[in-house]
Amino acid sequence: MIDRLIEPWQSAFMQNAFLAIIVIGIVSGVIGTFVVLRGIGFLGDALAHAIFPGLAIAFITGGNIMVGAFIAAVIVSLGIGAVSQHHRVNNDTAIGVLFVGAFALGIALMTSQSSFQRDLTSFLFGSILGVTRDDLAIISAVALGVLAILYYFRREITMISFDRDFASATGLHVWRYDQLFLVLLALTIVTGLQMVGNVLILAMLITPAATARLLTDRLWLMTVLAGAIGAVAGVIGLYVSWYQQVASGSAIVLSATACFFMAYLFAPANGIITQRVRHTMHHPHPETRSPVDVSADHLPR
Repeated sequence: MIDRLIEPWQSAFMQNAFLAIIVIGIVSGVIGTFVVLRGIGFLGDALAHAIFPGLAIAFITGGNIMVGAFIAAVIVSLGIGAVSQHHRVNNDTAIGVLFVGAFALGIALMTSQSSFQRDLTSFLFGSILGVTRDDLAIISAVALGVLAILYYFRREITMISFDRDFASATGLHVWRYDQLFLVLLALTIVTGLQMVGNVLILAMLITPAATARLLTDRLWLMTVLAGAIGAVAGVIGLYVSWYQQVASGSAIVLSATACFFMAYLFAPANGIITQRVRHTMHHPHPETRSPVDVSADHLPR
């Protein structure tokens, strides 16, 4: 058993993959907590698709794809904020228009290249086994930066996540902190692209945080659990990928999904099965009561 656990770590590329997915799992889980609390999963999906033109342009010009993706994410997030200011265009409409348009532009740019099919598959579904030490250093630096900024502005971001009207009434510049959060979200998405790809990165943002939400009502504990669940699911997914010969990105996401349904069914306070068992124990059916209890129901009052 121990040999099977150690075996994947004997390969340098798997060592890089394990370390990278641990970092991505932690930062995705932590920032995903606020995505879940604010109910903006659609926005996370939008940003994941909207960065595609940046990826395509960086690939075509030979630039750094992470830099290209980040620039595209910032432009789209600012564009969403600007377009949604119009009184006839709400936030969801602006997101829908811009992210679909940006994604279509990225596809158009990619398909203009002769090798687009291979590269498109890599961008969409990830290639974590190709992570190098340099990639790992960049990913770690960006993740630490995101977590540090999120911690520094935790009070403001928490306020706008729970009660935007109250935050505005206290004089907080809500739009400014919205944009800051979008930039942090964009950075997280960009760092996770090579791990699980454009299509599956949303799962790493939402699923660990949603799992943690089923386990606790305390914000600080929810963020810690979400980060831990993201990292553990990533490691389990890589083991599954190694031994079952399946796509690593899919295995990682499926592991996170399995964690969610375990919590959904068996969470101590909120699990579906746990609640039913507790209800049965506190309210037994009449046929399960003792004869004395049954006869007591029919005593004259």
